[in-house]
Amino acid sequence: MKLQHVGDLPRVNSKGVGFDHTKPDKYTLLNAAVDLLEALSFGPTLTTEHLHNSDGKEYSGNELVGLLKKHCRDIDEVFNSREEKTKVLIEELIERVNANSNLSDDERKAWLNNIDMMRDYYMQYVTNESAYKCALDALAQNIHDARIEQVTFPMFRNYGSVLHDLISVLARRKSPMDAELSIEKRDDEFFGTLSIRHR
Repeated sequence: MKLQHVGDLPRVNSKGVGFDHTKPDKYTLLNAAVDLLEALSFGPTLTTEHLHNSDGKEYSGNELVGLLKKHCRDIDEVFNSREEKTKVLIEELIERVNANSNLSDDERKAWLNNIDMMRDYYMQYVTNESAYKCALDALAQNIHDARIEQVTFPMFRNYGSVLHDLISVLARRKSPMDAELSIEKRDDEFFGTLSIRHR
């Protein structure tokens, strides 16, 4: 099992392969998610500003797996389910091609071959996405357990993107939490704040 960058979600058709830039590879957010997990593992606190000392280190794929195993209780289950998720995704794509009555036999064959050619790519894309969702769930659990009310972070390295994604995860929990992001400028630097309201 490995984590590595692959790129945006493929858009496959009978003429070749393109990429959907509105669905980027979640691998690009995993470094920030892991930094946040490390920063929010210090126990109960009202304000968390541990990230100011971040040296901007980029974790390797192996380091990301190790850190996710440290924080995510069900990471092995997530990784084990990636094959089934990829299979379902590919089957849906194949069904759409086979249901398209406007295709010639050659176009259908080319399209199906292009889907098959991207099978490993889809697997890595799904793996990265699953690992990211696992990191978000672990972040939500840390925030719940420590009853963290505010997280302040520098506006770089995708922290804002990760915490924006986290808002919907917090809202969907069995014990929902309301959260909102705000941005302010301090001494010519921009900082974000995630404010969390526990119910």
